[in-house]
Amino acid sequence: MKPTHAQSGQGPMKGSRDPIRPWFEASEDLGDHIGIRFGRIPPDSSEVEWVYKSHADYDGIGGFADILRSRGVCLDSLPLMPHEKEISWGPFFKSLPLYAMPRRRIVWDPPFTDGVPSRSDRPSETVAWHVFDEMTTINIRLWCRRNRVTVNSLLLSALSTVVQRRVSDKTPFIPWMVPVNVRGKVVRTCDTENHTTYVRVVVEKGMSPEGVHERVYRALSRGEQWANWLAYTALRAVSRSVKRHIIKIDRVTSQWMAGVFSNIGVWDDEGAFKGTDIDGDWLFAPPPMLFFKIASGCVTWRGRLSLCMQLHPELSTDPAVTREWVGAWKDEILLHIRGKKEGTSS
Repeated sequence: MKPTHAQSGQGPMKGSRDPIRPWFEASEDLGDHIGIRFGRIPPDSSEVEWVYKSHADYDGIGGFADILRSRGVCLDSLPLMPHEKEISWGPFFKSLPLYAMPRRRIVWDPPFTDGVPSRSDRPSETVAWHVFDEMTTINIRLWCRRNRVTVNSLLLSALSTVVQRRVSDKTPFIPWMVPVNVRGKVVRTCDTENHTTYVRVVVEKGMSPEGVHERVYRALSRGEQWANWLAYTALRAVSRSVKRHIIKIDRVTSQWMAGVFSNIGVWDDEGAFKGTDIDGDWLFAPPPMLFFKIASGCVTWRGRLSLCMQLHPELSTDPAVTREWVGAWKDEILLHIRGKKEGTSS
């Protein structure tokens, strides 16, 4: 039987130089707050208890696991990479010409005018969230199963529809960074460290969940996740000052990104986890960065799917924007599962 979880602790990369940490440290030097945002909404409360885990030390799965373990949960293993594509340098070499391509930016209509420089000591204040109840979460899963798409594909399609309403016709698509967990293919000293690469998913206006699903799996089948993972490895020896320069000129990724969409998966579906201060609902969002200013995250905790979004302060400092977008994101998802929404593109 194929293993489904990565064990905590030792691995073949023990003692190797971290290829990812220096990039987040360089981003922090430039003012980005690199804390991964987690939030707990206790039972019978609407107040969120926020917790931040440095992205230099953790990825989303690792950060959440560390929080749960610190609160008494016995969590011996973490989810493995579900995709079969083996690590290879071929996709990396094929991706090299992309780093020389011109960079673009989203043209907003109307434009945002309230952006300010980011501060590494202050997380984004433009944050909003929504938690679906258990029945709605079940219906989302059932809809995706019937339509042969992942929950991620539905969520990303709906999110793109919302963002595109604010985008000028001069920007025909939204390019998203979609993180990919590589545990099981890459083993590091500690299972909570960064084990995340990404694929770039371009979503055009009106693209259906089925179209998004096809785009994601086409990128995975080409091995784009390994091209991007090995880019970290290839540039390990580059100095921190050079890394800062690469980030400033937006060459840290092979192509430009508008935002990141990350789902750290399903946790404690059976309600078996026991610990202190874990009851209630949980939220998750990656930090927005200079090179992707929209940061959206999802987690399913005890059968309840949550959405969370934050914006980079250079894009907007108005919390009303994220509240509007998250509310519309939720509505778009519900339109799909209630049969009132049809995709128009693949």
